[in-house]
Amino acid sequence: MNSQNKNNTSAAQKFGFWSIVLLGINAIIGSGIFLLPNKAYALAGPFSLVVIIFDAFLAMSLALCFAEASGRFHRNGGPYIYARAAFGNFVGFEVGFMKAAISIIAWAAMSNGFATALTAVVPAVNEPFYKNLVIILLMGGLGLINILGVQISKVVNNLVTVGKLVPLVLFIAVGIFYVNGGHFTPLIPTGEAAESFSFGAAALLIFYAFTGFEAIAEAAEDMDEPKKNVPRAIVVVMLLVSLFYFLIVLVSIGVLGGDLAATKTPIATAAAVFLGSAGGLLVTAGTLVSIGGINLASSFLTPRVIVAIADDHMLPPVFSRYSRFGTPYVAILFATLVGIAIALSGSFTTLAAISVVSRFAQYLPTCLAVLILRQKTPETPSTLEIPFGPVIPAVAILVSLWLLVQADVHKILIGLGGLVIAVPFYFLMKKQYLEGK
Repeated sequence: MNSQNKNNTSAAQKFGFWSIVLLGINAIIGSGIFLLPNKAYALAGPFSLVVIIFDAFLAMSLALCFAEASGRFHRNGGPYIYARAAFGNFVGFEVGFMKAAISIIAWAAMSNGFATALTAVVPAVNEPFYKNLVIILLMGGLGLINILGVQISKVVNNLVTVGKLVPLVLFIAVGIFYVNGGHFTPLIPTGEAAESFSFGAAALLIFYAFTGFEAIAEAAEDMDEPKKNVPRAIVVVMLLVSLFYFLIVLVSIGVLGGDLAATKTPIATAAAVFLGSAGGLLVTAGTLVSIGGINLASSFLTPRVIVAIADDHMLPPVFSRYSRFGTPYVAILFATLVGIAIALSGSFTTLAAISVVSRFAQYLPTCLAVLILRQKTPETPSTLEIPFGPVIPAVAILVSLWLLVQADVHKILIGLGGLVIAVPFYFLMKKQYLEGK
């Protein structure tokens, strides 16, 4: 095992504080925000602004739990590391298995989404051959970038994140002057519109756009001073993303009003109103950059979860091998090849739809781990302790459970079914690699 190369990454090459912030923004803001406002409006009308605030509150509560947990560790793995430290190997493996599986599937879904979005500019990509070629080149190229070193990934991530934010900032900065206050009354839908009003469904839908913040801590070993920088970066990222989402939905409703529910491209349609056709093209370009950017973040973060589990002898040690560039090349190759296979098969569609449900298999154990680790290891406090004692973790747990039951039983069973599938894998790995370690 080339573990000696694991720490070869110098401080200059590692992600600094603002690079971590950009990585977090890139991991959260993807295609969802370009499609979010119309779906939210169809369910909640102008009240979707309140739903955004509700979800921002939940996401921030969860993010604070992740921030405190990450402040105790400097290793890769994120939720897996916290669950294992608090509850032991079995729960840790369950959380890690779910995280790794969903990360690969989500990356496959987003690469397929990039190819689909590209058809608006290059119609030939509608052909299966060319679509598959785009997917292979995208995922293969990102895998290669990651193998070649953290420095390249950091530079490309920073450029892509800035590139995706430019059209959104322009959309907000100009669009705010075209907002019609009358489009926000009545705040709660009445009449026929009230029949489709569903706060719970809207909250579950919009919350999907907030997911991804947990990825920030997954590559802690590639970050400068992780115990100090990761917790602060998580908080800053969630504040910025929440503000972005609120303003984007505000402008979308204020410009389009009731027409918002009827369009499939809400931001592009609204931008065309006050920026003309050029605005629509700019947002389309922003969509491609945004989806490409979240693919980049996924390609970097996903292999680090696999490495973290292998480092604890719960996956074959080959996954812990590092290249001369200081990158986990085996884990990167595995995630890339499996991701390509899933993306080309198209079988990931259903799992992608219920991915928000599966993420609670990471969120709930992390919130509980915060409470357990405070009692279990008081001698090593976190670099960022959540105020108000157990209140915020408890609220995050209760609200998460409420949001989880808003999904139908079918989605819950599929979303959490991976926990059952992981059981035999755990005992197999325990027998072969963990016992005696």
